[in-house]
Amino acid sequence: MAGPPPDGEPAPADGALPASAAIGAAERAFGVYLHVPFCAVRCGYCDFNTYTATELGGGASQAAYAATAAGELELAATVLDRAGLPGRPAVTVFIGGGTPTLLPPADLGLWLTAIRNGFGLAPGAEVTVEANPDSVTPRSLAELAAAGVTRVSFGMQSQVRHVLAVLDRTHDPLRVPEVVRWARDAGLAVSLDLIYGTPGESLADWRTSIEAALACDPDHLSAYALVVEDGTKLAARVRRGEVPAPDDDDLADKYELIDDLAEAAGFGWYEVSNWSRTPETACRHNLGYWRGDDWWGIGPGAHSHIGGVRWWNVRHPTAYAQRIQAGQSPAQAREVLTAQQHLSEQVLLRSRLREGLRLKDVGLPGESPAQQPVPELLRDLVADGLVEADTARQGVVVLTRSGRLLADTVVRALLA
Repeated sequence: MAGPPPDGEPAPADGALPASAAIGAAERAFGVYLHVPFCAVRCGYCDFNTYTATELGGGASQAAYAATAAGELELAATVLDRAGLPGRPAVTVFIGGGTPTLLPPADLGLWLTAIRNGFGLAPGAEVTVEANPDSVTPRSLAELAAAGVTRVSFGMQSQVRHVLAVLDRTHDPLRVPEVVRWARDAGLAVSLDLIYGTPGESLADWRTSIEAALACDPDHLSAYALVVEDGTKLAARVRRGEVPAPDDDDLADKYELIDDLAEAAGFGWYEVSNWSRTPETACRHNLGYWRGDDWWGIGPGAHSHIGGVRWWNVRHPTAYAQRIQAGQSPAQAREVLTAQQHLSEQVLLRSRLREGLRLKDVGLPGESPAQQPVPELLRDLVADGLVEADTARQGVVVLTRSGRLLADTVVRALLA
């Protein structure tokens, strides 16, 4: 997870959940996130909880990690059972990082076996693995598919070499079409992840990257504006004046460009930063986050959410391994969301989705029958061109493209 977590309250050593976590659980989907905290090289813009091999030792080694994380999966199954939650198979699994494909495919297969044994894996479950283009081979992708992986998300970021250099990305951009072909041959769905707004990236550079990604014919595209996070190598370069900070107008132009090109290529946006070939190829795991479903996050620094209870694990892999080996929960702290916190999160997350935020679902005033005047709460947002008028008449917030660029403004207005 990026950035420091909130302070929270102490988490029980056994990971026990309050009785409130079970309320309404049968109506919520359940997913599992597994964090792999290893990278071959630390990218200059990244503040995620990742480490290179030279930064770690002891029980935090890559060789021991699969078994350690499997220990938390066993703990999770026990905790959910003791809390009285109904048995729910995982409908999605997302293995992220870091670079999960630095681990052998057998290690990732071990986790899927543990998930099947502990929770069950729903028929047709979406199982995603993140990968760098230089961290896979035809054989490794075939082995991942054989283990039960259904989808791979490649960190393409850019097709332009000088942009990749600023980001400290080490892969050859010419390799991207090749790895996509290998994934297709293995029977895997493919997502390509892009970053825009890197210092020195022109609009023409960005167009080159988008067109190269679309030429690979992926099922899914993600595109995130570069954020210069405090404490990163890139932040230090910006502070010293070596490279410029991202410019808001430039970021807006680049967002509009990918939205135009993706739509022309047959993709539809379903979340502010995500486009899919069809509704079925949207990332179901991430939709679970945005819809407020339940998920258990495995690994150092991973966050979890079960029934309004949120917790986060200790960040360092050595401390994480020590707790698992001692039979303790790795949770560092937790919080039980208040009604106001839950409302704020639902508005923040659901309003980002093309399916929209129904005001009545979160208790906001303004539900209005179809073809009636726009509810007062949405009137100014519609007038400003930030929310679609047709859905607003039904009390549903769906952002226009201008609204997507100013999503935080919309959220503040709804919660004012």
